[in-house]
Amino acid sequence: MLASGALASLIAQTPAWALEFSADQITSAGGKTRVANIFYRDDRWRLEHRETGPVNVTIVRKDKQVMWLLLSRLKHYKEIPYDTAQAPKVQETLEGETSREAIGKETLDGHPTTLYEIRVQEGGRTDTYYQWVATDIHFPLKLARKDGSWMVEYRRVRIGRVSDLLFQLPVNFQPLESFDGPKEKAPPAPDAKM
Repeated sequence: MLASGALASLIAQTPAWALEFSADQITSAGGKTRVANIFYRDDRWRLEHRETGPVNVTIVRKDKQVMWLLLSRLKHYKEIPYDTAQAPKVQETLEGETSREAIGKETLDGHPTTLYEIRVQEGGRTDTYYQWVATDIHFPLKLARKDGSWMVEYRRVRIGRVSDLLFQLPVNFQPLESFDGPKEKAPPAPDAKM
């Protein structure tokens, strides 16, 4: 009896399950495709961009309401305010969803998926998306606008603990406070076109 009481107490203290994963993220929008490695926890994520450019890592800390753009070659970073449009759409239910209909089954990246057609109310307009949800890991592997203008796909998804170190600023990086140019914007979010 004591053991079951202790177990019930432990379960009551355990926080709700949080999503943690790493994956390859492929985003297509405006005729361009971007590839990044993503490391994700519900209130923070890290994108390691594969294209060349000054910013090669973006760390988003929703819990601190900041984004850090790392310029690794220079060992500097730029801090900008968190933008909600940057949040990856990695939940099975989309914000503003008004209807969902299963329209098929497919295998993506070795996972069985159910393909859904989803209508989403965004402001005064309604958009339609296709979403492929992996039934074995309960994860949306692909999301695309029906008109083909935007798509994000996750490959090699590994559900599980992600190290806290990935979401910290490197100790040897200095702030780019002397930057006097125009206000720098975040790199385009993979899901910002939604």
